[in-house]
Amino acid sequence: MTLLIVGATGTLGRQVARRAIDEGYKVRCLVRSAKKAAFLKEWGAELVRGDICDPQSLTGALEGVTAVIDAATSRPTDSLTIKQVDWDGQVALIQAAKAAGVERFIFFSILDAEKYPQVPLMEIKRCTELFLAESGLNYTILRLAGFMQGLIGQYGIPILEGQPVWVTGNSSPIAYMDTQDIAKFAIRALSVPETEKQAFPVVGTRAWSAEEIISLCERLSGKEARVTRMPINLLRTVRRIIRFFQWGWNVADRLEFTEVLASGKPLNAPMDEVYKVFGLDQQQTTTLESYLQEYFSRIMKKLKELDYEKNKSKKEKSKKTPFKKVNSQ
Repeated sequence: MTLLIVGATGTLGRQVARRAIDEGYKVRCLVRSAKKAAFLKEWGAELVRGDICDPQSLTGALEGVTAVIDAATSRPTDSLTIKQVDWDGQVALIQAAKAAGVERFIFFSILDAEKYPQVPLMEIKRCTELFLAESGLNYTILRLAGFMQGLIGQYGIPILEGQPVWVTGNSSPIAYMDTQDIAKFAIRALSVPETEKQAFPVVGTRAWSAEEIISLCERLSGKEARVTRMPINLLRTVRRIIRFFQWGWNVADRLEFTEVLASGKPLNAPMDEVYKVFGLDQQQTTTLESYLQEYFSRIMKKLKELDYEKNKSKKEKSKKTPFKKVNSQ
């Protein structure tokens, strides 16, 4: 089976590629820059240049492909809008996969997307799910809540460096999941017939609020967080202002997602039946406590090593400094 992984250089996509290669699949990755994707080639993947926003580049990339795992999504640094990437690009990819006779299509969506029609990314994900279901492809949709990896930059690093940690409104508890565990579900779906033409939640072991995560990080790091609360009404005002400018459309669309994060409604779902269908062991899923504990243990150990080397260097420098001779007259 030949897999085409789209979005393979991203936080989730690279874990999907790694898992697929480890399980013996022939992996092809659609990339915009071969240089940035060099690590995928080192792992054993075939790189093919292309872009979902360039439909003509997809025909060759899909030649001989059995299944597509679609982890592509717009990034804050992209010059393209959410609509261009997450709707126009996704529609082009689904249509190209259908034309190429692809047997399976795995798509990553967002949990509870149908509950937030006013949030562009959520509404686009909902519409993409419908388009995929009506395409005739043999699909599986995995609805995610959040990645544990994103919490390092959001909470871990600021707390360690004494920088402000931003919290918006009444923070919604979110069932974050390690992308390595999400990748297990994506690859397993390829070989489990019960997952065909179905949608499943794929979320972590429990939902965590921002306050709970901050408290955990404080305990594990031994440092106190500088929490700064951003009023949701202020963000709404900023969003309305920058939408008047074309350069601000993409930023404004992303700020809309704060309505989800600040709603107070948990992003979580029961997973017992999902684990049974996929044949995976829930006990082997990484918990947020163990993920952050490993991160902080590794960082604190590194900081101690750096501090030791710094003190050692100072002592050696002190020993080498010659005493000044005092001339007597």
